[in-house]
Amino acid sequence: MTSENKLLENITKIHTTKLGVERIKKNLSLETDDVVAWCKEKVQAPHASISRNGKNWYVTVDGCVLTINASSYTIITAHRK
Repeated sequence: MTSENKLLENITKIHTTKLGVERIKKNLSLETDDVVAWCKEKVQAPHASISRNGKNWYVTVDGCVLTINASSYTIITAHRK
């Protein structure tokens, strides 16, 4: 099973912390209050590039890079590319 498939198969487990929500909203200038839903949508986008490096997945999509912990499925951070 590829990392990409494993991440997509566990999409319902993706979450973040309160501080994570604030950090992601700030870094990406998001207006939405449901950051997790926004991130899940981006992960599932057909043009998203998903790779795993060590303990994290990196999802590159729409000029952003999302960093997701591979074991806990916690969205750690997100940045503009």
